[in-house]
Amino acid sequence: MTKQILIQSSEIQICLGSSCFSRGNREVVQLIRDYLKKNHLDDKVMLRGARCMDRCSDGPFLIINGKTFVQIGVQDIEKLLEKELAEPGKRP
Repeated sequence: MTKQILIQSSEIQICLGSSCFSRGNREVVQLIRDYLKKNHLDDKVMLRGARCMDRCSDGPFLIINGKTFVQIGVQDIEKLLEKELAEPGKRP
């Protein structure tokens, strides 16, 4: 089954503060980059890092198109990206 990936542009903000970074966002950033490249989304998704988003106890912390996700681990990221970056009406 092929995934229907988004057409319009999206934005991912990821906290790179020391707490989130040490809890796994270092690896999550690389997984996001790899996912975007593999799915040819580099030019459709803006990936931005932030110094600290003041949610340290919720980390790792990221925002996709305005939706907040907390305690995201490397095991969760691909499924989350597939869900959040799918075309509207084509979400799993």
